[in-house]
Amino acid sequence: MSLIPGHRPNVIQVVSPKPRKSIGKSIGNYKKEKSVQWQREIQRYQRSVECLIPRLPFQRLVRDIVVEWYPEANLRWQALAIEALQEAAENFLVTLFEDANLCAIHARRVTIMPRDIFLARRVSRALR
Repeated sequence: MSLIPGHRPNVIQVVSPKPRKSIGKSIGNYKKEKSVQWQREIQRYQRSVECLIPRLPFQRLVRDIVVEWYPEANLRWQALAIEALQEAAENFLVTLFEDANLCAIHARRVTIMPRDIFLARRVSRALR
């Protein structure tokens, strides 16, 4: 305390810094969150029953392919026919990617490569 009136002694305030989060901890949480994120995405798609390919782009693709193969024919399509084609196409693609994923796992990889897809198609063709 100071004995002089109105005089304040020199007081230095010590402010302790906020504790920092460990860098390793935050990166670990980020990686953990990423691993949980793709698992949730897979579970969401496995539970869903709706089509994965949007309807209108698939419909335009089917119509373009038919016009390319049969240019003189003026064909009309029932909605149910295009929906059946879409279901079959999606089923084929999902099965192909499942087989390609098994080929990648067999090669001790996580990422699917074009050679996995070629091998899956070749094996499935041999099974017919």
